[in-house]
Amino acid sequence: GVLFSLEEGASFWNQFLTWRIFFASMISTFTLNSVLSVYHGNAWDLSSPGLINFGRFDSEKMGYTIQEIPIFIFMGVVGGILGALFNALNYWLTMFRIRYIHRPCLQVIEAMLVAAVTAAVGFVMIYCSRDCQPIQGSSVAYPLQLFCADGEYNSMATAFFNTPEKSVVNLFHDPPGSYNPMTLGMFTLMYFFLACWTYGLTVSAGVFIPSLLIGAAWGRLFGISLSYLTKGSIWADPGKYALMGAAAQLGGIVRMTLSLTVIMMEATGNVTYGFPIMLVLMTAKIVGDYFVEGLYDMHIQLQSVPFLHWEAPVTSHSLTAREVMSTPVTCLRRIERVGTVVDILSDTSSNHNGFPVVESNPNTTQVAGLRGLILRSQLIVLLKHKVFVERANLSLVQRRLKLKDFRDAYPRFPPIQSIHVSQDERECMIDLSEFMNPSPYTVPQEASLPRVFKLFRALGLRHLVVVNNHNEVVGMVTRKDLARYRLGKEGLEELSLAQT
Repeated sequence: GVLFSLEEGASFWNQFLTWRIFFASMISTFTLNSVLSVYHGNAWDLSSPGLINFGRFDSEKMGYTIQEIPIFIFMGVVGGILGALFNALNYWLTMFRIRYIHRPCLQVIEAMLVAAVTAAVGFVMIYCSRDCQPIQGSSVAYPLQLFCADGEYNSMATAFFNTPEKSVVNLFHDPPGSYNPMTLGMFTLMYFFLACWTYGLTVSAGVFIPSLLIGAAWGRLFGISLSYLTKGSIWADPGKYALMGAAAQLGGIVRMTLSLTVIMMEATGNVTYGFPIMLVLMTAKIVGDYFVEGLYDMHIQLQSVPFLHWEAPVTSHSLTAREVMSTPVTCLRRIERVGTVVDILSDTSSNHNGFPVVESNPNTTQVAGLRGLILRSQLIVLLKHKVFVERANLSLVQRRLKLKDFRDAYPRFPPIQSIHVSQDERECMIDLSEFMNPSPYTVPQEASLPRVFKLFRALGLRHLVVVNNHNEVVGMVTRKDLARYRLGKEGLEELSLAQT
C-alpha cells in the first residue's frame, strides 16, 4: 500500500507521509482480518492472507536457472508490446466515450451492452470449446461439465465462470495438461478485448486483476509451447510462466515496477521469484514506454487532472515563469476593506485559494510591493470571527484569535455564502499583517519552468508568487499552470485542465 501510493498516487512525498500511509495500511489490514475471521467463523484469527492471494509457490519444484533469464526478458518484451496495444486501444475508446457517450442514459446503455456482449462471448466460447479434462486428480473446486462427458469438466467454462482471482490461481497452480493450447489462445484474445472495452465504463471496474488474468493465460500458453519445444524439460513448468506472463502484462499496462514487484511477491508468498519478476517488469516498462505512456497516466491526462509528474517536460527549459504564470493576480492590501474581501471571496469566476498581500498604498495606480500571502480559508475564519475594526487607524480591541480557531475549522471550512456580513460591517477595515504568511515562496519572472517545477515537487507547494526586480507581484504559478504542459508528438503541448 505504501509503495503503490509512492509510485502512482503522489506528486509530493516526505517521510511524515510515509509512516502515515504505513499506519493506515496496517489498520486496514487489521480491520480486514478481523472481519474475515468473523466471516469464516473463527473469531480473532488474524492470519488471513487478505482478499488477493494467488496461492503459495513451492520453491523446490518451481526453481529457475540462468538459462531462463533470457526467456523471462523476452516475456517482458511481449508484455510491454501487448500492454502498449491495450493502452492505445483504450485511449481511442475513451476519446470516443468523451465525445459521444457523455449523457447518463447512454452510459447506462453502454454498460448493459458490454455486460450482454461479455456474457454472450463467454457462452459462445464455451459452446465452441471441446476442451474436456478428466475430473480425477484435478484441483478444480467447482468443475463444470458443460457439453462434456460424465467424469469430465470443461476447462474453458472453468476459466470464464470462476471469479478472475480464482481463474488466476488455477492458471498458476493447475498441473501441466489442464488446459488445451487452443483454449488458452482463444481465452487470451477474447478477454484482452473485453477487458479493454470494460475499462473506462461508468462503473467501478478496475484493470488490475483482468490484466493479471490475461497475462497468466498467455504466459501459461507460452510455458506449454516451451515444453513442446524442449520435449518436456523439467524447467518448462507452465505455472511459473503464467506468473511471469501476469507480471509482464500488468507491468506493460500500468508501468509500475517497485510496488508491483512487492505486490506479486506478497500475493504468491514467495521471495524466490523476486529477481525474475523485477526483470520482467523493468523490461515491460521500458518497451511499453517506447510506444505509449501508462494507462493511469493516460487517463489522468484525459480527465484533465492537474497531476504533476516526477520531472518537467525535457524541452521546457526555454519556458520561463513569465510564460506559464497566471496573470493578472487578485491581490489584497495589507489593510483592506471587509466589503472588498467578501466580494473577492464570493466571485465564482475566480475561485482562488491564495491571495498575495501587498503594501497598502491606495493613492498610486502602480502595483505595490509584496508583503505576504494569505489563504482563502484564513480569510473565511477572520470574517467568521469578525476580526476587523471600524477605521484603519484603530487597533484591534476584540479578543485575539488563537491557532485553535483555525484548527477547529479544518478541513471543512465554511463557504463564504454561509458568513453574514452586514452593510455597516462591509465598511470596516481588516488588518491582514498579523495573519498572513510574511515570507511566501517567490521566484523572479525569468526563472525557468524546470526550476519552478522542482520547487513545487520538492516543497509540496500550492502557490508560487512571481515577482519582478522591484518585488512587485506580476503573476502567480499554481499546480494547474505547471500540469498544463506536456511533451507531445509535436513538441511541448498545452492542455486544457478541469476547472475543479
